[in-house]
Amino acid sequence: MAQEMQVITLKEHLKNWGLKGCPINNSLKIFQQKFALNIIRNMMMLKQTKFSQFLGSIEGINTKTLSIRLKELEEFGLIERKVTQQRPLQVEYSLTKKGKALDPILALMAEFSFQYEPEKIFKDKKPRHVKQYFGTEYLSEVYD
Repeated sequence: MAQEMQVITLKEHLKNWGLKGCPINNSLKIFQQKFALNIIRNMMMLKQTKFSQFLGSIEGINTKTLSIRLKELEEFGLIERKVTQQRPLQVEYSLTKKGKALDPILALMAEFSFQYEPEKIFKDKKPRHVKQYFGTEYLSEVYD
């Protein structure tokens, strides 16, 4: 007779590990906000730092939503807002150490699409490794 597998609830699992909340749910609270990852991506990959740059390059975002997202990302500690002293005053955004820690996560998300959804992102529909495009050190450990 097959041995019955014990079913455990998430609450019990978290308690067993000494956690008071699910770390994945915690991360999703940040990233489920529409356009949040697009802003982080543009800061990392395109080196964008200004409101107008984000507004002009993130399809479908409007000024109100962009303002809200930037404020939220700042509150989450992922970006910093700096007002320059030049005239006219300008606001620039930069990634914090915490925000930069998302780089390997975004690269792995890209790797997923490169490997499993190439028909949606490449004209030739052939899978590739993200390492070919980003040359990131942490991916060398995974793919060498």
